[in-house]
Amino acid sequence: MSDITLPSSTLQALQARIVALEAENAVRKTIARYMALCDVPSGTLDGETLAALFAHDAIWEGIGPQYAQKFGHLRGHDAIVAMLQRYLPPVPHFATNVHFLTSETIEVDGASAKGRWIMLQASGYFDACAELIAARLDIDFVPAQDGRNWLIQHFRTERLFDAPWQVNARKDTTS
Repeated sequence: MSDITLPSSTLQALQARIVALEAENAVRKTIARYMALCDVPSGTLDGETLAALFAHDAIWEGIGPQYAQKFGHLRGHDAIVAMLQRYLPPVPHFATNVHFLTSETIEVDGASAKGRWIMLQASGYFDACAELIAARLDIDFVPAQDGRNWLIQHFRTERLFDAPWQVNARKDTTS
């Protein structure tokens, strides 16, 4: 078996592609953890927090006619986490809340990345109402200090539609 020597330009191109693929994967993990932490009941692992997913100077904003007014424009991860906590246990808001992401696009450009998703959120509330919400997410990410993880720098969400739904209890047919 002979050794194959690649030109340095080929090696550099391959290395850049690997770095970009690893960054895409890290971005995907960050948004998946964010969604799991916003689910009710939460899909948390020991020690995970929403605060750990945001850059210190992050921005979170609602855009469009429904979300600009409802969520506004928040700056700093403390303000963002405080807003998100108003919807999560122990606050009695969601009885159940599950997020699904689709239509993913992630673009990495050196020390920044941009992700776009369509999110479907199935929410049941303590007042017994339930709704399906579709929203467009447009999120900027930056690398964390550890060089492996990526943090949310600018989170934008725009509601596309919502529809009421009802959860029917499954009836026991064995009796």
